[in-house]
Amino acid sequence: MRLAIATDAWAPQVNGVVRTLTETIGRLKSRGHDVEVIAPDRFTTIACPGYPEIRLALAPRFRLRKILGTFKPDLVHISTEGPIGWSARAWCLKHNVPFTTAFHTRFPEYVAARTGLSPDFIWPIMRKFHNGSRVVLTATQSLRDELESRGIQPTQLWSRGIDHGLFHPKQAQHPALQDLAKPILLSVGRVAVEKNLEAFLSADVPGTKVVVGDGPARAALEAQFPDAVFLGTRQGEELASIYASADVFVFPSKTDTFGLVILEALACGTPVAGYPVHGPLDIIGTEGLGPSGVLQKPVGCLNPDLTRAIEAALMLNRQDAARYGATFCWDACTDQFVNGITRNATVSAQAA
Repeated sequence: MRLAIATDAWAPQVNGVVRTLTETIGRLKSRGHDVEVIAPDRFTTIACPGYPEIRLALAPRFRLRKILGTFKPDLVHISTEGPIGWSARAWCLKHNVPFTTAFHTRFPEYVAARTGLSPDFIWPIMRKFHNGSRVVLTATQSLRDELESRGIQPTQLWSRGIDHGLFHPKQAQHPALQDLAKPILLSVGRVAVEKNLEAFLSADVPGTKVVVGDGPARAALEAQFPDAVFLGTRQGEELASIYASADVFVFPSKTDTFGLVILEALACGTPVAGYPVHGPLDIIGTEGLGPSGVLQKPVGCLNPDLTRAIEAALMLNRQDAARYGATFCWDACTDQFVNGITRNATVSAQAA
């Protein structure tokens, strides 16, 4: 298959979207698929307002249509609702080339968190963007249900995985965490208002709060919470070591569609605390026994009171968390991706 993937999220960004795409693309190529990636590194870019570390393609349409016209894809997968995504969608509609989309980021809630506007103003734009897609790939069943209730369909599951060779509990203690007061409470992700880190940093619990990641809210949060430890962006083996050195992983976000960092923390043997919202619920479940409630022992705790969630997670067994985290596999996720885009394209073609 000749597949073009259009994405506004790409390296050097460090986030779940980029990690999901790079893991999937690598496996697609190893399976013999011809993949063309159309990302911001191929265009003149400008800084995203409020996120200077994120670069957006400036007027990408002309160069993008040249790339796609030369590559002649059988299908285009559009990963993000940014300038590249909109331009790729327009090209597909004009040239009658099938395309699929993904819903990685809850933009309506992100915009609401930053501007105070109601998410209801943004959802119609999301519906327009995904209209015409052969299938909208989503990370969880609950998100599929929500999108379909909002008129965004058809949807199909495209879950997430972890690198088993990297994220596992047999890690050396990270030197930056060795001498900190226990318990060590860790959060990993973009340091921005929509991640709700203030709820984590203000939780009344003993120990040391550690934040890994960077973003526009970092300076203000460092000043507001001087006892917290901000380590900046860490990746690879160092990040895995930090996960394994923590006592609890805290995920305070209420706007994420999934939370890939939750899987990585679990695989390193670190129980999870968070709110009972989409994303954490789809991984941890209401009782901490997974979304279907089939685990024998809890691997995390979700509670509207984040302090109580942290206190409960501190009591959980690390081996239970590691066993559950190890069940998530990128190869299985790639199977879902391929089956989703090809099956729906075939059905649509036959119907036409």
